[in-house]
Amino acid sequence: MPDRTNTVNTTERVALVTGGSTGLGLALSSELARQGWRVITDGRSEEKFKGAGLPDAVTVVVGDLTDADHRDRLRAEVERHGRLDLLVHNASTLGPLPMRALVEVDVPDLMHVWRTNIGGPLVLTSDLLPWLRQADGVLLSISSDAAVHHYETWGLYGASKAALDHVTLTYGAETGLRAYAVDPGDMRTAMHQDAFPGEDISDRPLPETVVPRLLALLDARPEPGRYQAEDFS
Repeated sequence: MPDRTNTVNTTERVALVTGGSTGLGLALSSELARQGWRVITDGRSEEKFKGAGLPDAVTVVVGDLTDADHRDRLRAEVERHGRLDLLVHNASTLGPLPMRALVEVDVPDLMHVWRTNIGGPLVLTSDLLPWLRQADGVLLSISSDAAVHHYETWGLYGASKAALDHVTLTYGAETGLRAYAVDPGDMRTAMHQDAFPGEDISDRPLPETVVPRLLALLDARPEPGRYQAEDFS
């Protein structure tokens, strides 16, 4: 773990990307660092980070976003860097596997998905608002087409993503921040494979192909709203 007494107070742009050990979070964290950003990221598995190959400009904080102590550690890292230009809510869970119809889920299932996909991001955003507002920063939440379409067995996940979209854009309305909910489209990730066990998903694009579109959105800074990554090139 980094020494938080060693204050960075960087003039470089700083991003916090949750869920950076695999998939889109890893690809985005890596590319931001390559482009000169200081990046803070997190994830539950220290083992996954060991093989992730993240650049030196990325600070890893291992832990669970639903844990208050972990969120305090993330806040401490932002404070150590002295600024926050971008907050990306990428970490999420599908819920119980295999995915189930709504009639088969119960309150503990709902609470697990809700705490990870909406509760953690909501309170972390509140914790970090002072730095985001000072930097005229961007709040970006990774959404899904399941937030607006109704797929069998995707009910819990889709509802949580719809709620995340709403909370993200409401933060924008309340604070004046540039706030975006972005559907990245299907990707070849471990989470997508979990959703389709035993199926060949090799035809899905790699998350690295989505990153340039997210960076194009950050450069364009359009009006706050819900977008598809393919809207940007």
